[in-house]
Amino acid sequence: MAKLYFYYAAMNAGKTTTLLQSSYNYCERGMDTLLFTPIIDDRYGEGKIASRIGLANDAIPFDRSFNFFDYISKVQKEMPKLRCILIDEAQFMTKDQVLQSAEVVDHLKLPVLTYGLRTDFLGETFEGSRYLLSWAEELIEIKTICHCGSKATMNARIDEKGKIVRQGEQIEIGGNDRYIALCRKHFISGTVGAE
Repeated sequence: MAKLYFYYAAMNAGKTTTLLQSSYNYCERGMDTLLFTPIIDDRYGEGKIASRIGLANDAIPFDRSFNFFDYISKVQKEMPKLRCILIDEAQFMTKDQVLQSAEVVDHLKLPVLTYGLRTDFLGETFEGSRYLLSWAEELIEIKTICHCGSKATMNARIDEKGKIVRQGEQIEIGGNDRYIALCRKHFISGTVGAE
């Protein structure tokens, strides 16, 4: 039975690596997948999903006006072996896009695996994450650790000097140069390195 999945974690937990491995597993067994990535995340080029450990794959870029249900229902007719939909950086989806993904599951009978952050650098949920947390049948946490060895659940934005930033726009694309994963204690205290 198809389900809507939300794999969530703090930064640097391996979400993208897990997504690419899932797609590979389907393809290795002769089944097709569709991969999606937000157009605003162009760190590796538009329509590219890449992990920190070197895995990469092409993906269909989406913006806030993209309709997942319409696109996938058209493509499904041309891809008889389509068996899974995978969406990277799912926190950037809109409420409507999360609903469209649920409709892909319910009406097209395809599992939709989404991967993303639960919260932003201020500890607030993203729009896509909020509705995935509410509507997905399966919530799977991918764990990572803070510099202290505790479970990291928060994403801190840092400046060029490695200091935590507490203001700014919710969306600022970046990797290890702009974000670090912290436990709640160190996120609140603002401690970014060993004490």
